[in-house]
Amino acid sequence: MPAKTADRRGLLIILSSPSGAGKSTLAKRLREWDSSIRFSVSATTREPRPGEVDGKDYHFLTEEAFKSSVEEGEMLEHARVFGNYYGSPRAAVQDAIDAGQDVLFDIDWQGAQQISNSPLNQHTLSIFLLPPSITELHRRLQDRGQDGADVIADRMRKSWDEISHWDAYDFVLVNDNLDDTEQKLRAILTAARLRRTQQPSITSHVRQLQTEFEATQ
Repeated sequence: MPAKTADRRGLLIILSSPSGAGKSTLAKRLREWDSSIRFSVSATTREPRPGEVDGKDYHFLTEEAFKSSVEEGEMLEHARVFGNYYGSPRAAVQDAIDAGQDVLFDIDWQGAQQISNSPLNQHTLSIFLLPPSITELHRRLQDRGQDGADVIADRMRKSWDEISHWDAYDFVLVNDNLDDTEQKLRAILTAARLRRTQQPSITSHVRQLQTEFEATQ
């Protein structure tokens, strides 16, 4: 299992897809592959559900506190969904990235766009998952057995809006086979961890090489 490297910066990993394209399953597999990857804990103004723990499941805020956080620039992204606000606190993500820990975001294209326009953009890795076909997407939603016909129909209507933003992402994968897609995700993440922006020690290493080179002249 890959281990967290102390001398690198963490990645802000965005994974997006229409409902039924395999996003949640693949996010879970990524964390099983590397348990150091953590999920971003969102903030919300909705009331806690039975068993939910503040700071673990969500950061539960009043609407006033949430809006204040947005105005102060403390949210990487935020949106109003079904009458409640949801957002991603910036400070915790920044601390994780500085400590060399990757943070995984399961968000839609609007949240991804906001993060891409944030100061943490240079540390962001965005990946969009496409279904092999619309027919297969519909079948997967039905096979999950979680939603009624009306909910599935609504998710299908919204699917194209999500898919239409595929070209705003760094990588796009057609999830026609979970095992193959997981291997591709691992490869993308492994390569992204080696970006120059993620290796702060590289600059000092190059300077040391320069010093050694000049000493030989």
